Amino acid sequence: MGNPLDIAVDSSDASERLAIPAERTLLIVEDDKSFLKRLAQALEARGFEVTIAESVAEGLQKIEQSAPAFAVVDMRLGDSNGLEVISALKRSRPEARGIILTGYGNIATAVNAVKLGAVDYLAKPADADDVVAALLSGEHKRIEPPERPMSADRVRWEHIHRIYELCDRNVSETARRLSMHRRTLQRILAKRAPR
Repeated sequence: MGNPLDIAVDSSDASERLAIPAERTLLIVEDDKSFLKRLAQALEARGFEVTIAESVAEGLQKIEQSAPAFAVVDMRLGDSNGLEVISALKRSRPEARGIILTGYGNIATAVNAVKLGAVDYLAKPADADDVVAALLSGEHKRIEPPERPMSADRVRWEHIHRIYELCDRNVSETARRLSMHRRTLQRILAKRAPR
């Protein structure tokens, strides 16, 4: 039974062909439980057979049991670096396609992940449609940078507000997780978003 996703796509180098696996098995390795649950549900709704892991060790075990066709792996996990999972996946199943999810301040490391076998990287929190597009993209073309990217101050502000929301708007917990003084955090939260 042929699947329209099992295709070979010409890249800019005619000698290199990239096949997208027809099998829709997917491993998500993420230690943020609420984000993991939302992403898993969204990708199941898009036709993937999802397996989840909350640590590098658990992810490596799942790959050893049955290497999936696709993987979405957080860069920073409690027990180690998500690159270990991508490397193990590529050793077990060279045609597998994995992407790295990276948080604030990890973009340079994510570029290195692509060199180690990931097909792409996305900043967290990633949208499920962006994840699917990255997993099923047939070309190695990089997306053009935005005409007007966010300023560093805006990126920092967005990150702080994301953590604040994840901590259920608890200022003390947010300050602790950001290693920031509580009063400093309160001043930042009271300000408008920078441009």
